[in-house]
Amino acid sequence: MNWLPDIFHRRKIYGDLAEEMRLHLEERTEQLMSEGMSRKEAEQTARRAFGNSTLLEERSRQVWQMPWVESLGSDLKLVFRRLRKSPGFAATVLLTLAIGIGANTAVFSVLNSVLFKPLSYPEAEQLVAVRLIAPGAAGLADFSNGLRLSPSMYFTFAEQNRTFQSLGVWIAGVANVTGLAQPHEVHTASITDGVLQTLSVPPLLGRWLLPAEQNPHGAKAVMLSYGYWQRRFGGDPSVIGRSIEVDSQPRQIVGVMPQGFRMVNADFDLLVPLGFDRNKQTLAGFGFQGMARLKPGVPIAQANADVTRMLPIWMDSWSNGPGFDSHFYEVWRITPALRPLKEEVIGSVGNVLWLVMGTIGVVMLIACTNVANLLLVRADARQQELAVRAALGAGRARIAWELLLESLCLGLLGGVLGVGIAYEGLRLLAAIGPANLPRLGEISLDVRSLGFTLGLSLFAGLLFGSIPALRYARARTTVALRGAGRTASVSRERQHSRDLLVVAQVAMALVLLVSAMLMIRTFQALRHVEPGFSQPEHVQTMRTSIPASLVADPQQVTRIQNSIADKLAAIPGVRSVGFASAAPMEGIESNWDEIYFKGKSMGDVTPLRLFKNVSPDYFRTTGTRLIAGRDLTWTEVYGLRPVAIISENLARESFGTPSAALGKQLREFEDMPWHEVIGVVEDVRENGVQDKAPAIVYWPSMMAGIYGPHTFDAARTVTFVLRSDRAGTEGLLNEMRQAVWSVNASLPLASVRTMQEIYSQSLARTSFTLVMLGIAGTMAFVLGIIGIYGVISYAVLQRTREIGIRLALGEQKGRLRWMFIRSALVLTGIGVAIGLAAAAGLMRLMKSLLFGVSPLDPFTYVSVLIVLAASAVLASYLPARRAAAVNPVEALRAE
Repeated sequence: MNWLPDIFHRRKIYGDLAEEMRLHLEERTEQLMSEGMSRKEAEQTARRAFGNSTLLEERSRQVWQMPWVESLGSDLKLVFRRLRKSPGFAATVLLTLAIGIGANTAVFSVLNSVLFKPLSYPEAEQLVAVRLIAPGAAGLADFSNGLRLSPSMYFTFAEQNRTFQSLGVWIAGVANVTGLAQPHEVHTASITDGVLQTLSVPPLLGRWLLPAEQNPHGAKAVMLSYGYWQRRFGGDPSVIGRSIEVDSQPRQIVGVMPQGFRMVNADFDLLVPLGFDRNKQTLAGFGFQGMARLKPGVPIAQANADVTRMLPIWMDSWSNGPGFDSHFYEVWRITPALRPLKEEVIGSVGNVLWLVMGTIGVVMLIACTNVANLLLVRADARQQELAVRAALGAGRARIAWELLLESLCLGLLGGVLGVGIAYEGLRLLAAIGPANLPRLGEISLDVRSLGFTLGLSLFAGLLFGSIPALRYARARTTVALRGAGRTASVSRERQHSRDLLVVAQVAMALVLLVSAMLMIRTFQALRHVEPGFSQPEHVQTMRTSIPASLVADPQQVTRIQNSIADKLAAIPGVRSVGFASAAPMEGIESNWDEIYFKGKSMGDVTPLRLFKNVSPDYFRTTGTRLIAGRDLTWTEVYGLRPVAIISENLARESFGTPSAALGKQLREFEDMPWHEVIGVVEDVRENGVQDKAPAIVYWPSMMAGIYGPHTFDAARTVTFVLRSDRAGTEGLLNEMRQAVWSVNASLPLASVRTMQEIYSQSLARTSFTLVMLGIAGTMAFVLGIIGIYGVISYAVLQRTREIGIRLALGEQKGRLRWMFIRSALVLTGIGVAIGLAAAAGLMRLMKSLLFGVSPLDPFTYVSVLIVLAASAVLASYLPARRAAAVNPVEALRAE
């Protein structure tokens, strides 16, 4: 690498060389003068003896020169000199490329962080999500996508497997922490033994939870997340060994997990042991997520076969109670469906990201075609110069290299600017990205993203630069010299390349516009779906929990909740208050089980139904309409009367009409008393407006017979809903806190938000896709119209002489304008025809993202065609009007 410093110090080296030669001549001159010669004679004699100093200096310089570096440097100087002379052209090209490259880099950074980067666990390729499917379980379609594990499955799989190094189950939840300033709710990840061993991430401080701490009657321990440790304890390392109260139970802090550690796809504050009591487990209880680490060399197919082998062992080893047929679950057709843990983290969001990447990639292609058109125009203007250089001996390769070098420089400069746009774009993505976008906090511009930018910049430079390079490097010199004068009109051949690029732009723009329009139609359709509640912007929600360790008596729990509701209702501006085990679309999984109707045959498989616990006035507060019957009363709740409310779809499915369901009786299991249906409410879209409303049973917030005869219990973790015009205001939130703490100062408030926020979050993925496709479609549309405008404008400029002749011969200005407009419409029509064929095929891939609209929606396609046609007419009319305004005399005189 000794040559590298020489390149940057050439001036000094050349100066030293010239000085050395001058000193040598001066020394010889002085020597000759000492022998009696005059200075003039001595200088002439010395120069004759030395030889051609310029030639010697050039030969000496060659020792330090690298010809290809010198040549590249000269070519780069020439490129930048030409760009400085055309600032408008350079700015237009660089801005176009910067937007295209920046957008692609931003989206690639998301893909890189979400899809490409491995999980931050050691040997993550061995990690699998232990999942099952149960296509035979009627009533809950979700079981076709995934059935969670029960505790008895965990024990069976952990003890009987032959393919796993370790296995564990976990569940996300919440807990109340008291004793640290104000009571507050935290996110928990409750884990069994085997979870931390599977993930193999050592703690930052302290130790892992021990197997002995899984005993429900043993020592209580807890681990902290790095974020919670910093927020609540200021990063104090002496926190190990301290105790905190979690759900009113003291737990000793035994460890702190490192920064960035997540429980698969969930953030958490505390890791707590699940503590299953093995002697009390049944076959059921399917509510836990499983994970395992495969043994080296074991494929997922072999692990699936191993789980299939263990399912009969599970059914033979456990029961749901006396008289229960343990092999009942065979009708569910439970089947293992293990998959890499990374797929569990990513979920279905990968399809959205690839769609966004594809659309932004199309925008990049459109940007490249636009730049290629500009370079064709620029090269066309230099055609005489290129022809002269070719006539003087410049080869095709030399001319092509100079044209290509200019495009490569533009591509690289556009990439540099694109990095800045990508940085801002990532900030925008972080702001508008859906909350369920995995690893959102890890998205950044890293080395791989910068490498992608460099590669994309070079590819773009080669792509849009190769067209003019190939087109003009092989230009016939004689024809070019003859046709390069100002009197020459543009040839069909020279216009053909630009026309093809415009057709490509229009076709690609149409595809993106159709995509964006379909997403707009989808969003409109979703907004018009009745969610099952009204005026969500006027409904405030909050969640609170009363653990058994704080209040053991279920009736006392309900009275506390009732008192809180009364206090909240007394706040000025609050019209009604209620609570339920979960609010619609809140993201909290509802309970489910088989539901039996008295006297009604359920067939071979009893359908599974969701169920919730609700209080009186809950439906009135959320705005869920009562279709038939009446609401619950507090007298019925405290009297433990066996009553229930069901959803309209369940009533119609079971009895034909809502009114026919009134008075019917249902229950969850045999030991539970029959409950009378006293009301039917409208269907509620529990999981978002894009999903079908499930059939739901609404039990009272406190009820008897849940765990057998002479038992009763209450919903301990509930979401309060308040209807008020003050919803979302800071004043109302402060008054809500005071109302809750006036009843019990140990109760924290969590998930305080309006139902409008919850509703909007359910639309987050559609909104994100809509925004990204809208941006891409708008960019494509603008670039396409600019392309049409540019081609027609240049055609007008090149045909000025022809236009003058036509006008001089009596051509009507209207017909002249129509000639150029017709040309634009022809190009648009060809592009539209190609784009329609492409869109019809590609939109079928978007079918899973659409709602209430067909991939071949006529309104969408007609609207896009009208917009493109109208825009093409406008883009061509402006230069066409300028053509019609040409003065024939001036045009001919100028020629």
